[in-house]
Amino acid sequence: MKRQEKLSYMDGVHRDGRIWSLSIMVLMLLYPLAICLMFGAVPDGKGLLMGLVATAPMYWAVGIVETFTYIPMLGAGGSYISFITGNISNLKLPCALSAMEQMGVKANSEEGEIVSTIAIAVSSIVTTVIIILGVILIVPLTPVLNAPVLAPAFAQILPALFGGLGVVFISRNWKIAVAPIALMMILFVFVPALDSGTVGIMVPVGVLLTLLQTRIMYKKGML
Repeated sequence: MKRQEKLSYMDGVHRDGRIWSLSIMVLMLLYPLAICLMFGAVPDGKGLLMGLVATAPMYWAVGIVETFTYIPMLGAGGSYISFITGNISNLKLPCALSAMEQMGVKANSEEGEIVSTIAIAVSSIVTTVIIILGVILIVPLTPVLNAPVLAPAFAQILPALFGGLGVVFISRNWKIAVAPIALMMILFVFVPALDSGTVGIMVPVGVLLTLLQTRIMYKKGML
């Protein structure tokens, strides 16, 4: 009997990543199907098709752009976990970048791949635990969380998170950071329709602009 060859680390990552990604996709599709069966409510075919035509192309475009944007920064293992658990731009990406920064490793190295995967996995576990605790404690904590004195603090959580990361990375590469920061500030100031719901589109746009700008500056000897 021929001895089965042992999979390499990366082969195992891709194998397990594909299995879990397909499993989550099936589970996500089974939920609306279960609701339809439980309540005997079948969506109108024409309305469903019109809704998909109006929204699906945007999500396809964002999905493709995010794939090429996030994977070089998160690595294979981290990307699989991130795309399965979600909250990439506001949670998984900052955790991975901070962990690699603390360990002094690059995202495209073997060490960076492992550090990023561990950081994102721990982040996912912590998030799940916090959500469970939040569901259990939401009723007794509601008066405290809704207190007006805490409202300013909750409004600054994400700015504080990205501000701390921004100081580190912008200070190291301030020439590269000028153009994307200026573009994002101009867009969000003069285009009121842009808000937190459009971050999935604006992050890849900023990354592509930064790559183009960096390439031009490198060619001109400015870096």
